[in-house]
Amino acid sequence: MAYDSENDLSICMEGGKQLEGKVHIQGSKNAALPVLAASILIPEVCGLKNVPNITDINCMENLLESTGAVLEKNEEAQTLRIEATNINEYRLPAKYVSAMRSSVVLMGALLGRVGEALVDYPGGCVIGERPIDLHLYGLEKLGAQIWTDKNRIHAYADELKGTQISFPFPSVGATQNTILAAVTARGTTVIKNAAREPEITALCDFLNQAGADIEIGSDFIATGKIVIHGVEVSRLHGVEYKIIPDRIVAGTYLFAVLAAGGSVELENAPAEQLGSVCDLIERMGGNILSEREGKKEKILVRVDKQKTVRNVPFVETDVYPAFPTDLQSPLLACACVSKGEMVLKERIFSSRFKVVEELVKMGADIIEVDNESVRVRGVEKLAGRTVIARELRGGAALVIAGLAASGITTVKDIRYINRGYQDIVGDLKGLGARINYVDS
Repeated sequence: MAYDSENDLSICMEGGKQLEGKVHIQGSKNAALPVLAASILIPEVCGLKNVPNITDINCMENLLESTGAVLEKNEEAQTLRIEATNINEYRLPAKYVSAMRSSVVLMGALLGRVGEALVDYPGGCVIGERPIDLHLYGLEKLGAQIWTDKNRIHAYADELKGTQISFPFPSVGATQNTILAAVTARGTTVIKNAAREPEITALCDFLNQAGADIEIGSDFIATGKIVIHGVEVSRLHGVEYKIIPDRIVAGTYLFAVLAAGGSVELENAPAEQLGSVCDLIERMGGNILSEREGKKEKILVRVDKQKTVRNVPFVETDVYPAFPTDLQSPLLACACVSKGEMVLKERIFSSRFKVVEELVKMGADIIEVDNESVRVRGVEKLAGRTVIARELRGGAALVIAGLAASGITTVKDIRYINRGYQDIVGDLKGLGARINYVDS
């Protein structure tokens, strides 16, 4: 769960206990955020189900309210109602924009709804570091005028017009921003080399249910082509929509079992979206079985710690459907306690190996090959230590390492973990882990 006093809490665990039982996978952070942004295009009430209670969602809710949207939230039922009848503010508060990179997708939605957006650079980033140039490229191609003033971006359009846009790289955020702006543009927009992630398809599905006209062909994974026929804002209507399960949370728990051992059933797990992850876990010595009952999917994972879990020689992250960058750190934690060596290459984001320093404190044998790669030599056991979560997925990786370590591990600064995991402690405790939130 997300905590108001999260800066005062740490996660403390005693390793050496195998995981057993069932865990329900929460709604997807990366799918929910753009759907929330899309809701301000719709001048009626939208009802969302399976909305995760995490701090990034709370931040987006605050941003929506700042534009004039009215929200009604039920945390226990994980539902959210958004009334965007009167969107009357295009200037987004800096304190929320600077807290979360995903806030940038509101630019496309605001341009599509009111023709203007004024935002700070998202997530506190600067030009050149996780740049948003492709976001701005897509919006400018649609006819937006964009200029910057110090750390602020101002976008304006008398009218957005459909066009052809070919991305040099299939950026998820840039694709989402362009879709949101193109939904109400005049004419047809064709996006080539769009991101293929399931969260893109989910956004288009939500918008189509609300009256948009977006075409994604059966060859989408191969082509990355999206065709958007613009409609009037008045054509968009309220919809009830259920957020898809979180594939990254599911993958995190799969790697937790690989590191700690045991047998776990992941309920509401998007098995079809985790092909590259499940294949890798099987290559490393885990057993995976996916099942479907009606619309419900589940994944069964079993890891016998009496048998050796082995590293594969080389893994690299890439865009979907390849191995996801968001699971690189959890995989790295597993590799630290698996036999043999692995070279792990990061192809999507820079500075994604911040967790290495903390894992080394626990006794991991990791050598940086270059700025994009590390070499891991598995050790028999990590040792419990006090470590610091420096970013979201690295924080989850430290929890995984703690489950596999001897002694007590304390992970401090869990505000990063709470950005993406609704209750990682409760979920793992339900699987038998000796883990708790503690005062820092």
